[in-house]
Amino acid sequence: MTSKALILVGGPRKGTRFRPLSLELPKPLFPIAGKPMIHHHIEACAQIDGLEEVVLIGFYEASLFSSFIEETQKEFKIKISYLNEENSLGTAGGLYMFKDKILAGSPSTIFILHADICCAFPLKEMLAFHKSSSKVCTIMGTKVPREYANTYGCLIKDEVTHELSHYTEKPETFISDLINAGIYCIEPSFFDIIGQVKASQKKDEFAIYEASQTETDKTGRQSLDCSMEIVKRQFLDTSIATLRLEQDVFVPLAGTKQLYVYQYDGFWRQIKNAGASVYCNDLYTKHYQKVKPSVLVAPRAGIIGNVMIHPTATVHPTAIIGPNVTIGANAKIGKGVRIQNALILDGVEVKDRACVLYTILAWNCVVGMWARIEGIPNQTPNLYHNLKRQGVTIFGKEAAAEREIIVRNCIVMPHKVIDRSVFNEILLSFFFATK
Repeated sequence: MTSKALILVGGPRKGTRFRPLSLELPKPLFPIAGKPMIHHHIEACAQIDGLEEVVLIGFYEASLFSSFIEETQKEFKIKISYLNEENSLGTAGGLYMFKDKILAGSPSTIFILHADICCAFPLKEMLAFHKSSSKVCTIMGTKVPREYANTYGCLIKDEVTHELSHYTEKPETFISDLINAGIYCIEPSFFDIIGQVKASQKKDEFAIYEASQTETDKTGRQSLDCSMEIVKRQFLDTSIATLRLEQDVFVPLAGTKQLYVYQYDGFWRQIKNAGASVYCNDLYTKHYQKVKPSVLVAPRAGIIGNVMIHPTATVHPTAIIGPNVTIGANAKIGKGVRIQNALILDGVEVKDRACVLYTILAWNCVVGMWARIEGIPNQTPNLYHNLKRQGVTIFGKEAAAEREIIVRNCIVMPHKVIDRSVFNEILLSFFFATK
């Protein structure tokens, strides 16, 4: 039995909520718990017996993933490829466009994973559930707090058969606290179902077009240049712009005995915005404490809770680090520094006596002596309260805070130098061309 895994990585127009971090590299490659976001997905996929290939599907330039693919292939010794949609085709549209390449080699089962999720990736358990009764498509579901459920796709399933009986994407009112967790397991025949939905949608579009043209002819405002039959064939031969897996495929198929739900009860979070990376880092490091504690810093003076420090980073012995901190390559942490709930990326320098809390410092940022950089703890999926953002403070690449200032609840764009205390602001960088 062979299988493939598809990771839906999206594209640059989908990463706006991840700025300024996505200005430097694709969102799916942003490091969380010391590894690129989708590295965690691929690590789980590599543990499935018979998995032949991992395919990344998106509309980023393929060259942006080249180095990552080369390094990760060597690490896990599996084939990894990238398929470029060129334009956004929707989650189902991209799959259907590449169905021949995906089905090459006749895989018996195909995993589909969204890139922007954080969990333990229970793919082996999900596969066993999927194969237990010849299911065509299995959706991984998980429970979330009731008050936030309507920000996700909500599932209602039969508690005995596990069949999906109803699916609603981001409902206006409460439907269920069981939500779509963004991982699917399908049979190759599921592509036939996508094709049927695609054909049906094109026919519906043509019916609307035909009705509008008939009405136009009646009023004499426009005449047709060719017969309606020719127009119909052209419509049906042309792919629609987008086809969404969740809204266009799952919604109408719910209750038809073709979709089933595997309920996962472990940790899970969607990485909707840049600040969510801090909370996902916490989830991953807590998971590592159980499954591979060797990647965490061993308990010692100055280390609190789960901390990851790159071997090339320099941390002064008087600094207090943790809990929930990852420090990247070649970072420098000075005397008496306090860091908690933060991501410190490669090349960052935090000078003596500075304090960094609930913050992401991107590549090569500098924090001056005695400066205090902090965000507002907010683990909910809602960043805004009374129209004001409340979340992790984020410094873009090579941003800097001068000594003895406070920066709280701010987003700082790349290369910006802050020389005064600021609160609740988005701080832009300005570049002026010289003649």
